[in-house]
Amino acid sequence: MNRRQTRLFAIGSTALATIVFVGLTIDSHRQFPELTNADTITPAVTRGKDVWHEYNCINCHTLFGEGAYYAPDLTKIAQHRGEPYLTAFLKDPSQFYDEQRHRRLMPNQDLDDEEIASLIAFFEWVANVDNQGWPPRPILVAGSSIPGTSMTLAQQDASGPGSTDETLPPGSRPVSEEDDPVALGDALFNSATPTCSACHSIAPGVNLAGPSLAGIASRAEQIIGSEEYQGDADSVEAYIRESIVAPSAYLFPGEMYSANGTSFMPTTYAESLTSEQVDQLVAYLSTFK
Repeated sequence: MNRRQTRLFAIGSTALATIVFVGLTIDSHRQFPELTNADTITPAVTRGKDVWHEYNCINCHTLFGEGAYYAPDLTKIAQHRGEPYLTAFLKDPSQFYDEQRHRRLMPNQDLDDEEIASLIAFFEWVANVDNQGWPPRPILVAGSSIPGTSMTLAQQDASGPGSTDETLPPGSRPVSEEDDPVALGDALFNSATPTCSACHSIAPGVNLAGPSLAGIASRAEQIIGSEEYQGDADSVEAYIRESIVAPSAYLFPGEMYSANGTSFMPTTYAESLTSEQVDQLVAYLSTFK
């Protein structure tokens, strides 16, 4: 190229890049209202955003991957935990976790009821923003399993990059329509929305946001036969199904699992899962004697 050709190439390239950049910017702004659910931004959502900033929540937590990375990302917290749980947690975090047992402690911010309700409204709006799949996995704590697998974080590290389908735990292997309901339920346990494994461990004695599901089949028999049980289930399978689609039918003992007669477990599974999928979860959980 001579100087004139080089100059024209540079000018043309710059002009083309500018046109593409402007076009993409305009297209992004065109999609923002839909992607961010702008029509659902209520005064409560705006107030919740102000509470988020007022109490410097971002100094520990992250939203959309932006923040301090010291505490869990809260982008999908409204879907993973639900309003009853979040309300009780924000009122008194110490009843859920303590520094000596869990090596973490959420400070009590002394939020009033209006601030808590607004903050939850903000979290619900954030959770419904089209964020292209962020965060890539639900909030996990030590001992809980990884979505798509039956492994804990430590087990995944130990499995190594050379693991094959045959050597992986059942829940981490690909499943197909031909698989039995237990295998499909195992996979669903780690992939449903909200993810079951984000709140429940299948290890004995490992209680997370929800109680451990180890031995749930044997425990269900005892609960059904107890005087405290007021639900409609008459079998282990019926009890587990009831616990999934109507979690407040029986409240598991403990202040960190319910409040004011309402379970902290999300009530959305009856709508987000098909009856067949619920059957698969029931088949899987029924194997925990």
